[in-house]
Amino acid sequence: MGDRRGFLALAERRIGGLAGVEVEGVSSVHETVGVGMARADAGTFLNSAMAVRTTLGPLELLRALREIERDLGRVRSETPAVGSQSRTIDLDLLMYGSVVMDTPELTLPHPRMHERAFVLKPLAEVGAEAMHPVLRRTVREIGRGGRH
Repeated sequence: MGDRRGFLALAERRIGGLAGVEVEGVSSVHETVGVGMARADAGTFLNSAMAVRTTLGPLELLRALREIERDLGRVRSETPAVGSQSRTIDLDLLMYGSVVMDTPELTLPHPRMHERAFVLKPLAEVGAEAMHPVLRRTVREIGRGGRH
């Protein structure tokens, strides 16, 4: 919603400005049709991926991403919606090295990333050789099977 490219650029700058975060790469922007949208007229999404090196732990990083989302106007509902909703920005933590975790706040690696070409294409630009710690395949190898 809104200035989509502007929100992506601002989020990129904010992430790069976090203490303990060093941006190693940013993918190009990919425009895709929304998957599982609650409204058929929701339009397209812009997707991008960043590779970062950080001294923050996974939950600290996630909380910093959520704060950036809030600052950019993202409103998260306390109750799950039927289908996905349009939003100003959606920052997901897909992988954190070889960490595997499943808590109410964060699941790593992201539980559906391997099924989504709109995630894997930009991710492959910045981390094609990154190893998925559960599937034990690289992002490049997984990307050959992304469905959406």
